[in-house]
Amino acid sequence: MADEVRWLETVGSGDVEEVGGKNASLGEMIGNLAEKGIRVPGGFATTATAYRSFLAANELDDRIASILGELADGKRELADAGKAVRDLFDRAEFPESTAEAIRSAYAELGERYDTTDVDVAVRSSATAEDLPDASFAGQQDTYLNITGADALLAACKDCFASLFTDRAISYRVEQGFEHTDVALSIGIQKMVRSDLGSAGVMFTIDSDTGFPDTAIINAAWGLGENVVGGEVTPDQYTVYKPFLENDELVPVLAKTVGAKERKLVYTDDGPEPTTNEETTAEERRAFVLGDDEILQLARWGAVIEKHYERPMDVEWARDGRTGELFVVQARPETVQSRAGAGTLSTFSLTESGDVLVSGLAIGQAIAAGEVQVIASADDVDSFEDGKVLVTEMTDPDWVPIMRRAAGIVTDRGGRTSHAAIVSRELGVPAIVGTGNATEVLGDGREVTISCVEGDEGHVYEGLLAYEEQELDLESVPQPETRVMMNIGSPAAAMQWWRLPAHGIGLARMEYLVNNVIQAHPLALLHLDELEDADAKAQIEELTAGWEDKGEYFVDHLARGIATIAASQYPEPVVVRLSDFKTNEYAGLLGGTQFEPDEENPMLGWRGASRYYSDDYREAFALECRALERVRTVMGFTNVIVMVPFCRTPEEADRVLETMAGYGLERGRDGLQVYVMAEIPSNVLQADEFADRFDGFSIGSNDLTQLTLGIGRDDDRLTHLFDERSPAVKKMITMLLEAAHAKDRYVGICGQGPSDHPDLAEFLVSHGIDSMSLNPDSVLTVIERVAEAEKKRG
Repeated sequence: MADEVRWLETVGSGDVEEVGGKNASLGEMIGNLAEKGIRVPGGFATTATAYRSFLAANELDDRIASILGELADGKRELADAGKAVRDLFDRAEFPESTAEAIRSAYAELGERYDTTDVDVAVRSSATAEDLPDASFAGQQDTYLNITGADALLAACKDCFASLFTDRAISYRVEQGFEHTDVALSIGIQKMVRSDLGSAGVMFTIDSDTGFPDTAIINAAWGLGENVVGGEVTPDQYTVYKPFLENDELVPVLAKTVGAKERKLVYTDDGPEPTTNEETTAEERRAFVLGDDEILQLARWGAVIEKHYERPMDVEWARDGRTGELFVVQARPETVQSRAGAGTLSTFSLTESGDVLVSGLAIGQAIAAGEVQVIASADDVDSFEDGKVLVTEMTDPDWVPIMRRAAGIVTDRGGRTSHAAIVSRELGVPAIVGTGNATEVLGDGREVTISCVEGDEGHVYEGLLAYEEQELDLESVPQPETRVMMNIGSPAAAMQWWRLPAHGIGLARMEYLVNNVIQAHPLALLHLDELEDADAKAQIEELTAGWEDKGEYFVDHLARGIATIAASQYPEPVVVRLSDFKTNEYAGLLGGTQFEPDEENPMLGWRGASRYYSDDYREAFALECRALERVRTVMGFTNVIVMVPFCRTPEEADRVLETMAGYGLERGRDGLQVYVMAEIPSNVLQADEFADRFDGFSIGSNDLTQLTLGIGRDDDRLTHLFDERSPAVKKMITMLLEAAHAKDRYVGICGQGPSDHPDLAEFLVSHGIDSMSLNPDSVLTVIERVAEAEKKRG
């Protein structure tokens, strides 16, 4: 028995050749990480010896080699060869010694769990599986809710046969593995009753951007195969790992409710041990995991990653009876962990089009081509190279055509679904979980799929023009002047985290309010009084599940800001308080009721003047609550708050007093508060503003228009609008001298230094502390700043 069966607690990472990567990893965790609180269901594994004994007893080696030899020589088709080999297994029988070893271990497992006919998961574990540089995930089969020794032996035989599914054969050929060099171990584990609870997948690295400090958790109701196989669109949670050791912090950066269309559960009777059933409306709307459970899983992920010294792909399950969480698999992440850090490929659309469908963006790239809808894996042979594959979902049978597609679009699935994982590995951009792509996109339709506009990917009508750029990050100079980024969205912050920028000089709150929250804050706070019935209905739909509509605003704003802050931590991230004009606020859901109609919103009720106003103060309190949460509850003390369009020192006093009343007191817990220098009064009274603020950020566009009296959007005056105007440069010089005299920081946020090399040189020569600009200009400006510093000596 010892040669044919091993208890999981007796194996470890060094036993891959005997029990396969999956079982070796389970044993490694049971033996080394249980003391750190990680729970792994107990069980045993059949060995490679048992597999080879099975082949020998049934004289299968030569017959398998002959069939696969005919496949290699082109004398057989893949489907015919695979079926012929699997038929050999179907007719074979276990040697008595192997069967007895499995029966005996199964009986002992039941005794360990104080039951007879213990329910088990039967998982294949190939001896070439889960290697650091190749993902064999899903190539062999898994059987769930198996009870009874006879059923277990039947499932084990099916596992052996699954080593020769069509997908497994073709994958080994593509990866260069000899069929005869791979053996199969089978893991038999006590089932976690996640059919009554939930399950999912966790990556300990951002699997799309490669950002190493976040864990991405997907979750759905029922058994985990629906998440792994892309059968459902799961919840997604993002956690910032470096703060997990501090139990007082809650660094959950993002929480997204997935559709969770169905759940896989046990059957009481019937031909199959499991079945899919539709989820209830309540289950679809609800988050699967609470914050405590999200953080526990993320902490486990961090421990597992540290133990294996590499990013990991972890499957987890929550028992519905006990509420306990378990790790049921852990394998190396094989895409981002192999990616080189020396270059950064970027894509950008240079043409616009109508959006046909949207979903989760996978791959940060753009592709275009004709649509080909494939309904079933039985039809994959009809797929034409270079087309955009559109289907309901994929599984390992689809891999041979996925690599031939220009792009992939699916109805169902999340970031850890089969389609997403394989697309990343193949380098093929994909949009998953669209809900209706197979209905909207017809064969032959020309489309462009864009995965470079944030977390959401879009399928556009037509073949749109786009650009690809390869940025070289090697040998980038490190000037003394800080070069930072201007960022609007959390997705952009994560997309550009690899750039050698030193923080974010301008994080705009408006993107989150406009695109994520979408509703006017006062409309949220006074929803019962809202007169616009359509807007009220839309807000109620947006905020479903949020009894406190103000908390809806705070939570979404806080998580968005925290994600931006996480992308650069511990470098500074300067978050500008909201600076919508009245006409822009009016464009938010429910906004017209709360905004005046102004002749000149650019010079109207905007920025600082709103924060202490009785007409807006309670809405401003929501912003303050969000920022206070980001710093104290989530831990991102690198966030600096910046006040825009502050006209006078007296107004500054009122704003700072209001902020302090809402928990944002300058100096408390190291909070720094900057002011935008975009009005001539900010410069002319810079010494007084410096007494009230820790730093200035020059808003060069507004400063130029207000100094020169030119509307920056007036086409007829563009020839006069120049940030290098002597008057504007004099303003900048005056500010730098006054601020530095009081030891205050001065940065500039705008594209001027990128557009005009001489402006960059001027700013360096006058001692600017930082320049912040759009991400795609960072490398150019770093080089210009370094050159200017050389000239300055």
